[in-house]
Order: sequence, then C-alpha cells, then structure tokens
Amino acid sequence: MKDRIEELRRLREESRLGGGEARIAAQHERGQLTARERIDLLFDPGSFVELDAFVRHRCTDFGLEKQRPLGDGVVTGYGLIGGRHCYVFAQDFTVFGGSLAEAHAAKICKIMDMAMKGGKPVIGLCDSGGARIQEGVVSLGGYADIFLRNTLASGVIPQLSAIMGPCAGGAVYSPAITDFVTMVEGTSYMFITGPNVLKTVTHEDVTSEELGGARAHAQKSGVAHFTAKNDADALNLLRLLFGYLPLNNAEDPPRVPSDDPIDRADPELDTLVPENPNKPYDIREVIDRVMDRGSFLEVMKEFAQNIVIGFGRLDGGVVGVVANQPSVLAGCLDIDASVKGARFVRFCDAFNIPIVTFEDVPGFLPGVAQEHGGIIRHGAKLLYAYCEATVPKITVITRKAYGGAYDVMNSKHVRGDLNLAWPSAEIAVMGAQGAVEVIFRRQIAAAEDPDAEKQRLVQEYEERFNNPYLAAERGYVDDVIEPHQTRLRLIQGLAVLANKKDDNPPKKHGNLPL
Repeated sequence: MKDRIEELRRLREESRLGGGEARIAAQHERGQLTARERIDLLFDPGSFVELDAFVRHRCTDFGLEKQRPLGDGVVTGYGLIGGRHCYVFAQDFTVFGGSLAEAHAAKICKIMDMAMKGGKPVIGLCDSGGARIQEGVVSLGGYADIFLRNTLASGVIPQLSAIMGPCAGGAVYSPAITDFVTMVEGTSYMFITGPNVLKTVTHEDVTSEELGGARAHAQKSGVAHFTAKNDADALNLLRLLFGYLPLNNAEDPPRVPSDDPIDRADPELDTLVPENPNKPYDIREVIDRVMDRGSFLEVMKEFAQNIVIGFGRLDGGVVGVVANQPSVLAGCLDIDASVKGARFVRFCDAFNIPIVTFEDVPGFLPGVAQEHGGIIRHGAKLLYAYCEATVPKITVITRKAYGGAYDVMNSKHVRGDLNLAWPSAEIAVMGAQGAVEVIFRRQIAAAEDPDAEKQRLVQEYEERFNNPYLAAERGYVDDVIEPHQTRLRLIQGLAVLANKKDDNPPKKHGNLPL
C-alpha cells in the first residue's frame, strides 16, 4: 500500500505541473496565471475538489501517443465561492496550448452534466489555442457536445465565462451562449477568423487586439459584459458577480444583511432632474442614491451607454436594474440598447431576480441607419422581454416617457406590477414641440405671429399633458411620489410582490424576434 500511495502522490504532482516548469514560467512571463493558480483565486481557500485529474487522451496518431499528459489540458472540479458551491473548468495553456479534443471535452461535459443535476452554476476559464488538429473531427464533435450543454443549461443554472487567453474559431460559441463573459485586457481575445486569414482573404490588416481584444468586445460588439486589468482582477470580478446570482432557476438570489436604512431619504434626489427637459443628467447617480450603498454592479458598462443595466441590492435583496441614460443620446432606445436591455431582462426573469426600471426615454432613435439596421425587429426584443417576464417588475418614471418607448419600458400595459412617477415625469405621445407642430400646423401658419402662437400652444400643451397626472388619473401610474421617497417605496413594493405569481400561456417556447 505504501508504494501505491507514493505512486498516487507522484501522479498528482505530475498533474499539478501541467506542461512543466518551463511552460509555467512562460505563462507567467506573459503576465498570466496558470489554470490551477486561477482556480485557487476563484474559490474559497482550500475548498476546490478536482475531478478527472488522471484522464489522458486516446489519440495514437501524429506522435501524440508519446505525449499523454495527465488531465489533457483542462482542470475540472467544484468548490465554494462565498460559501456556495460552483463547478469550474479551467483550460491549461501549458498543455498542448489548452487545445480541445475528445478527452478534454468529455471532462468539461461531465462537470456540466453534474452541475445541471445538482442545480449548481458553472464557470469556464477559457485559455485555449482552439481545436486539437491531430484529433480532427473528434475535436469538432467535442465542441458541439459542449454547445449542446450550454444551450440546455441556459436559464436553468447560471453560466459564467472568463476569457483569459486566446479563444478563436468555433470555441467562441460556448462563452457566447453563456450568461456573462469577462475578458482580460491585453492578454485575451475572441474572434471567428484570425488576423492572418483576414489579411489573405479580405486584405484587412488588423492585430489580434484590434480585432477581438477586450476593448473591442466591450465597446463595439457587446460580446464582453466585463473587462479586467489582469487575471486576478477578472477572478475577483467573477466572485463579486457570483454573489448576486442564485444557484439555479428554482432558488431565489442570495440576500445579505444590510445596515442601510430602508427609509433612508436622499433629499438631493428632489433636485437631481434639471428643470430644463432638454438638459441631461446621469441616471447612475439616481441608481446609486436609491440602491443599498455601494451595491450597484454595472453590466456592459462600455456598450450601448444610452441604457444602463446591472445588479443592485435593496434592503439586502438582489434586483436587476434597467435604466435609460439621459446623458447619452438623450436616453433614446436604439438597436444596441434594445438588445442589451432585452437579454438582461430575460436573464433576470429566468433566475427570479426582480426588475427595477428607471425610465427617462424620449423615444426610439430616429434615422435611416437605425431603420435599415432593424430597429423595429431589435426594439421588439426589449418589448418582448418585458411582456414575457413574470418576476416582480417596478418602474419609476423620472422624466420623459414618450411614444412607443413608454410602452416598452415596463409600462402598466405590459404587466408592470408597480408603476411610480416623479413630479417631473412627462408622459405623452411625443414632446410638446413636436406635438404642437403636428396638431396645430395650420393654426400656427395662419397666426399673425406664428412664433408667438407656437410658443403659447407649446406652453398650453406642457401644462395639460407633460405631467404624470393624466396617466395617474387613468391608473397607468400607481402613484406620483417625491423623488426622495423612491428607495422606501421600491423596498415596500418588492416586499408586497415577493410571492407574486404570473403565468404565461402553455407553449414550448415563444418566437422571440431574433
């Protein structure tokens, strides 16, 4: 038995070293951690339990039969994050460049199957050169096996991805299906087709960073939800995000003790919205003053900045926040903002996270580029998401709520549960200037002083319609509140909606306008 134990220890040490000391040193020289170092930072100290450490590949071609490292380039297992269980796979770039093949994929599929059965989230730490060419179609089959599990797990357990090195070709579709993607600046990239192929085929000369780096995907494509300065920063971010999420779709998100009084009234909210309706302000300031102090975690901060999404806490309970941003494009909804908001609303609905909407929207962004780009189709995604959602939904109209965008942003008509408005709210088909120009065009043209007549009509329209009281009279707004009361009213509303039940018609699934 003693010899057997010594052999076990030797094999574990061999597995721990991955591709060997030289390749570990090379990884460190690039400013990156190894797969095991990343896992150690991700999980609570001493909690990680490894599975399948002794798996080896089965390929007997191209000389690979002489290179059969333990683990086959991926470390899998489970552990605790903040005292709650989670599964993980971490690709090991020191072994065959983290390339994926049959045994490598089987390890990932196994922990995904276990996670689904046990109702636990999965985190993937991606650092791979792509498919292992030597194993041919078997590698491609391994990717598809993972894609299927990503799809079946979607909306059942949270799936988080961190891109911590290369991720190219078909490999990008697994993280793309997952719920949130984090990328490391300067050392990670994602693309379908690399710079060398692009230069040959399309004659475009671009670097890997320009084509698929963290900044490109955070600002332009919207693939990356978060960016991090280095590996350690990315792993800390994953731990923070994990703290807002339930373990599965049958559980509520974790509640934490809060010492922030539920009746804390912030008088600065009463003067935050400018008197001039065309003057911008930062909606993040509203969110920060209403949420539990320091609890707001913004998602996709650099993409479609005319809408703000993220997680926050109210009296220790998790909420998803969706807010128009008046300081960017006046808060208009465009294609990117609609898609960004829609996917976040659907995630919150899938995982029992109440949705709080702060509304200040003058409408959908006009223009030929938006119309031809499909604003009708893409804008419908956000509308569909709000209509479909059955979690508690509360809206606060801070200023403008114009046109179809008023309907979209969780109005009472799309099953908004509690709809509140500040006295500064303007709820109408359109702004006073536009409305007067349409309704009174002939009257203004016939007036002795058209400018004076137009100004008089604009003032009359604003007094009659650009306020929240007509909507409140109809019951479309449940109450008009002073801004400093917002935090208390949201917490009270969430408490009374805690056991809300809302059902959709029986169906296999809806046909979201993709």
